[in-house]
Amino acid sequence: MSGRREGSLFRTTGSAFRGSRLAVAVGIGILVGFIWAYLYPHGFLRSSAPNYDAISHASSQVSSCESPERVKLLKSEIQSLRETNANLRKQVRELRSKVHLSEQGQHSAQKQASTLETQVKAGPIGSVKSVRTNPTVLPDESVNPDLAELLQKVAVDKELIVGLANYNVKEMLEVWSDNIKRVGITNYLVVALDDSTAEHCKSRGVPVYRRDPADAISKTVGKQGDNHAVSGLKFHLLREFLQLGYSVLLSDVDIVYLQNPFNFLYRDCDVESMTDGHSNMTAYGYDDVFDDAPMGWSRYAHTMRIWVFNSGFFYIRPTIPSIELLDRVVDRLSKEVAWDQAVFNELLFFPSHPGYEGLHASKRAMDYYLFLNSKVLFTKFRHEPEMLRHKPVIVHINYHPDKLPRMKAVVEYYVHGKKEALKPFPDGSDW
Repeated sequence: MSGRREGSLFRTTGSAFRGSRLAVAVGIGILVGFIWAYLYPHGFLRSSAPNYDAISHASSQVSSCESPERVKLLKSEIQSLRETNANLRKQVRELRSKVHLSEQGQHSAQKQASTLETQVKAGPIGSVKSVRTNPTVLPDESVNPDLAELLQKVAVDKELIVGLANYNVKEMLEVWSDNIKRVGITNYLVVALDDSTAEHCKSRGVPVYRRDPADAISKTVGKQGDNHAVSGLKFHLLREFLQLGYSVLLSDVDIVYLQNPFNFLYRDCDVESMTDGHSNMTAYGYDDVFDDAPMGWSRYAHTMRIWVFNSGFFYIRPTIPSIELLDRVVDRLSKEVAWDQAVFNELLFFPSHPGYEGLHASKRAMDYYLFLNSKVLFTKFRHEPEMLRHKPVIVHINYHPDKLPRMKAVVEYYVHGKKEALKPFPDGSDW
């Protein structure tokens, strides 16, 4: 019984508690409603909507106050975007050129591999001949549209003479160009490394191509480069000519032209170069026997020797091996202090060996009696009357530092017939 009474009491207390909680909740709701009505008399959604008229008015006031500065800032940003866009376009052109060359190289490799895979029977003795004339690259005018347009006007049969010059060699350049004109050569071009040289060439009616003055290499070599600096630069510049599909007879300006060299080229190799040799052996190669006496029976070691090709006068065809040669020379010269002619020859002649893949470029040495170096002229030809009656194609004053007076003497002798013109000079040099 008592248990029931406790239960009844508990139920009565619980009902009263629940009733009080409900009353409290209703009271709180009414209080919150009053507060809400006081804070948002026009309703929550209406009051939260933005006043667009006010904002527009304020914005126009700010805009009118800041418009000159804002316009200036926008112009600056637009100019910056234009420069960025120009740089991106340049990078795209360079990447496109690299991809194009890569595709050409792949195509050439596939073609060579296909040729090698095609098995043929060897013919009779003496009838077998391998291929040494590599196919030319597909011209790509996007590399340098301005140069491409100029070469279309200057080149003949897709080939031309190219000489590099700055104002330091102005007088030699005059002798060089005057004799090119005299023998009737029209397909030649001077790559001017400074504005003075470009203007000088134009004043004398010499075809000229001005390198971009902003070019980092042109800035350095163009103003202060000596013969060796200019000589090294040519490997950078020749690449564009080859990519455009032109064969180039690269010429230093210490050369006197007596005949048209294009009439004496074979054009059957990637590189056809004059030699620094002074005899058949030194110019074209020979077996040089080295005596190592302590070896006894095998004391005589046979070695192959040839005097170097001259990197101041060579004909180069627009082929993949030729372009690879230029790239390798440029890469070597960028990483070490070296003479460009030595690097040029090492890359042409050194064979593949462990740790090194040789260059597979075909090469030909020019007739050293026709493409005459100054050592042959001053130590040999001028002392032999029968040889002085021989007329070379060019004379390159590469062995002597007093270049200009010897160039003028060569002109006097071979062009004007002054037989004493070569006599005042020593065989070698005084220093």
